[in-house]
Amino acid sequence: MINCDNSNYCDNSNYCDSYDIAVIGGGHAGIEAALASARMGAKTVIFTLSLDAIGNMPCNPSIGGTGKGHLVFEIDALGGEMAKSADKVMLQCRMLNASKGPAVHSLRFQADRKKYQILMKQILENQENLDIYQAEITEIIFDDKSVVGVKTRAGEEFYAKSVVIACGTYLDSSIITGESFVPSGPDNMSRSSFLSENLKQNGIEIMRFKTGTPARVHSDSINYDVLEVQYGDDEITRFSGETEIGNIDDSQNQRVCYITYTNDETHKIIRENLHRSPMYSGQIKGTGARYCPSIEDKVVRFADKERHQIFIEPMGDSTKEMYLQGLSTSMPIDVQKRIIRSMRGLENAKIMRHAYAIEYDCCDPLQLRHSLEFRDYPGLFGAGQFNGTSGYEEAAAQGLIAGINAALKSQDKPEFTLDRSSSYIGMLIDDLVTKGTKEPYRVMTSRTEYRLSLRQDNADERLMKYGCELGLISETRYLKLQNKLELIENEINRVKNKTVYPTDETNKILRENNSAEITVGIKLIDLLKRPELSYNNLTAIDADRPDNLPKNIFDLALTKIRYDGYIKREEAEIARHKKLEGRKIPKDLDYSSLKGLRIEAVQKLAKMRPENIGEASRISGISPADITALLINLDR
Repeated sequence: MINCDNSNYCDNSNYCDSYDIAVIGGGHAGIEAALASARMGAKTVIFTLSLDAIGNMPCNPSIGGTGKGHLVFEIDALGGEMAKSADKVMLQCRMLNASKGPAVHSLRFQADRKKYQILMKQILENQENLDIYQAEITEIIFDDKSVVGVKTRAGEEFYAKSVVIACGTYLDSSIITGESFVPSGPDNMSRSSFLSENLKQNGIEIMRFKTGTPARVHSDSINYDVLEVQYGDDEITRFSGETEIGNIDDSQNQRVCYITYTNDETHKIIRENLHRSPMYSGQIKGTGARYCPSIEDKVVRFADKERHQIFIEPMGDSTKEMYLQGLSTSMPIDVQKRIIRSMRGLENAKIMRHAYAIEYDCCDPLQLRHSLEFRDYPGLFGAGQFNGTSGYEEAAAQGLIAGINAALKSQDKPEFTLDRSSSYIGMLIDDLVTKGTKEPYRVMTSRTEYRLSLRQDNADERLMKYGCELGLISETRYLKLQNKLELIENEINRVKNKTVYPTDETNKILRENNSAEITVGIKLIDLLKRPELSYNNLTAIDADRPDNLPKNIFDLALTKIRYDGYIKREEAEIARHKKLEGRKIPKDLDYSSLKGLRIEAVQKLAKMRPENIGEASRISGISPADITALLINLDR
C-alpha cells in the first residue's frame, strides 16, 4: 500500500493501490502488455481470474504457423517474450512452406503446453515493477471518459493512469456442447461475468464472437501403426535471436505428429446429426472464425471433398493427451465419440477432454487508434481477442503494442505505432482499426501488400531499432544485429566482385544442375540469381568463400540477391505509401463543411477520424474520388 495521488477518487481511506498501468487478463496479450510496460519503468499490475491460467493454451498447443510465425519473429525483434519462451518449450520444429519462396516461409513449433504456462508465470513473478493479482475485474473506473482505475468483484479499487483490457475469450463467455450451454471460460474455468456490461454502460460497442477447440484423446488408445507420420525438421530454427542454437536440446525436436483423415462414414455421422449441432440449430449466436471452421461446417461447406486432414499432436512431455487438430466441433459428446472413432487409427480412442464451442464478447476495433488506445476513452487500451482477433500470436503482438503505448502515455511520451508497410504487426492493427472485422481476424501472408519485404528472416532488421529505442532490446543485442547486417553486405559485395570463368569444371557443374553453360566470364552474383543454383551446388567453383560465417548469413545474402529487383519495386511502393501516411489530417476537421465529399464518406470519416490520408484511404467505403476531394480541401 502506498500514499495515493488519486485522492479525488478515494472515498474510503487515505490509502489505496495505485499503479501506472493495470492489465486485465493473464493470457498471451496480457503477458506481453504487462512485461513491456514494467520493463519500460512503469509500475504495473496484471489481474487474472486464475494464477494457474497464466499463459494458457486452451486451443492448439503450438506457436507460429502461416503468417503467425512472422508475428512471433517481430515480437522478438521489439523485445517481447513469446519467441524466447517458445524456443524453451518446443517439442517439434517445422518450417512451413519451405518449398516456396522466402516471403511465405513460416516457422511453427509444437509446444509443451504446461511448460509454457509455468515458464510464463515465473517470468511475470520475477519481473521488476510488476505485481500479479488474482481477481475478477468488474468495472473500469472513469472520470468523465478518462480512465482512472479498475474495481474488483470483491469491491477493491486499484487506480491507474492507463488500463489494458486483454480478456481473451473470458468476457461473458459460455461453453456450448450439443444441447449443453454452460456460462464458463475456456477449459471450464471461471469467466469474466460483469465487465462486459460495465463497458456497454459506458458506451463501448461490444460484439459477440465464437471460437472452438477439438477433443483431446488418450495417447495409449491410438493405433499409430496405421497413421501417417509427420517428423520435425532435421535442422532446428529458433524464433528468438537471443536463443543460442547450442542451448536448444536436440531431443526437443524428437516428438512426432501424426495424420489421419475423415471419411464417408465420418461425414455420414455429421450430416445425420446436424440438427443436434448448436451451429445449425441456432443456439450459437456468435460469429465464428472463417479460417478455422468446425468439422461440421467443413462437411457442409465443402460437400464435394471426400476427406479432411486431421493432425494428431502432443500436448506436452508430461501428459498423455493428444490434440486432434482440424476436428473442432460443438456436437454433443455422444456424436463426438462416433465421429472420432470412425477415423483410421482412432477406432478405440478414449476422449479425455471433449470438444466445445465458446462464445464471448469483444469490442468493435473500429473504436481504437493505431496505438490500440480507444479514441474516445483516454487511457483505455484493448489487446488480443478482446479486439476481435484469433490466435495466440495475434494476441501477443497487440499486447506488446498496447503495453508499450500505455507505458509511454504514463510517462507523457509520444505514442509508438507501426504502419502496415513496416511489419505484419502494423498490418494487423491497421486492418483492425480502419476496416474492422465481422469475424475473428487472423493474420495470413496474403493480407499484406509488401510480402517480400516483410519476411520473417528480416524482422530484426526492420524492427529491432525500435525495440532498442524503447529500452526493450539491449544495446549488446542491437550491436550484434549491426554486425550480422555488415557480414551480409560484405558477402553480397564479395560475390558481386568475384568473376567465374568458363572452365570445363564450371560448365560441368552448371550442366549437372540443369543450368546454362557460360562462354565468357560472369560474376558469381549472376549465377546465384539463377533459381536452379545455390551456394551449395556452387561450392566447388567458389573456393575463396569465407568458411567461418554462420549458414544464415549466406541464406540471407541469397534472398537479397535473388529478389533484389522485386524488393526495390516494393520499396518504391512503400515510399509512396509513407507519403500518404505523412499527410496528416487535423483532428478537429469538420468533414461536413468540405466540398465534393459524398454523404457516406462524410459520415465514415467523421466517425473514424483518420489521422492521415493513408489511413483514410483504407476505410471501407471510402473511394479514390473521396480521397481526391479530401486532398483538394486540405490544400485549400
